[in-house]
Amino acid sequence: MYFLTQIARYFVGVLFIFSGLIKLNDPVGTQIKLEEYFEVFATDVPALAGLFHGLIPLALYLSVILCVLEVVLGIALLIKYKLQTTLWVLLLLTLFFTFLTFYSAYFNRVTDCGCFGDAIKLTPWQSFSKDIVLLVLILLLFSQRKALAEETTGRTKTAWMGISLVACIAIAGYAITYMPIIDFLPYKKGASLPALMQPSEQLKYAYKMEKQGEQFEFEQYPTDTTYVFKEMVLLNPEAQPKVTDYAVWNNEGDYTKQTFEGNKLLILIQNVEKTNVNAIAEINSLVKSLKGANIEPIILTSADEATFEAFRHELQLGVPYYFTDATVMKSMSRTNPGLILMKNGNIKGKWPAASLPDAEKIKELVAG
Repeated sequence: MYFLTQIARYFVGVLFIFSGLIKLNDPVGTQIKLEEYFEVFATDVPALAGLFHGLIPLALYLSVILCVLEVVLGIALLIKYKLQTTLWVLLLLTLFFTFLTFYSAYFNRVTDCGCFGDAIKLTPWQSFSKDIVLLVLILLLFSQRKALAEETTGRTKTAWMGISLVACIAIAGYAITYMPIIDFLPYKKGASLPALMQPSEQLKYAYKMEKQGEQFEFEQYPTDTTYVFKEMVLLNPEAQPKVTDYAVWNNEGDYTKQTFEGNKLLILIQNVEKTNVNAIAEINSLVKSLKGANIEPIILTSADEATFEAFRHELQLGVPYYFTDATVMKSMSRTNPGLILMKNGNIKGKWPAASLPDAEKIKELVAG
């Protein structure tokens, strides 16, 4: 039992640290997931809609707290720091996560819990199964907490916890201000959007049919009309396109394919009310410096036309603009505004509002 308990302690500790660091790499992604949960609960529990809507503006703060807490708890478990308190918090936190993943899976309300950010995608039932295993291990640790020889004092351990806390907050602050340290999103530097929008191989399906009470499965739809169709199952889901919702349009029609032609500097402006105005002034200056450089700047926004017209006139943004889905824009850039440089659909550069490039850098990337 001693060795089993030690294995469980190390496994749970490392898993919490890994999960927390993955999410600390992109706290805005966890914020988006929390907002999705709040919207779902506000709809499903109308009596508490006001509470859940009130939590939406706090989602980023809650994201940082949860991510930091995961890492700090994992480290505390590994070094046996205040073990009684650590195990209690781990148990309560895991019960909370287990409820969320069960709710997502059973009611099919949130299709990705975001347990490991965008690095590792799990289905709702996979997330729930993971939390059940984690819960069993934590209950084992909880039952053996006296045998773990708890050590709650010591300046070294306290110092490690303090350093861990400060480091986690610093990582979160950097990722929020700039961009994820490791970009797991499909719109990352080096990606080819046209390729990501195509399946990696031919998609294969199985057709489940029924005839006289018996179940059958065919790789091709049967010509025998006596079979009753039940469902069609994708056999190689890993081959599906990684990007399925990228679309650009204006009042004249679809403009998606044109964004893949030549050199395009995409200026991403999401919610105009929360846009960094100082960065817009810097972008204006950058656009002027790129005149005659065979690089076409275009604005992508999820704002409505009337709102954006007023916004661009106020800031003197003399750049053609097009519309994109708000969710897609959040995947393209975690900051508002943000820049993406594309050459024939290949992402050559990506910048947050706090670290915009100069014209020479953009010209260099296009030439390379």
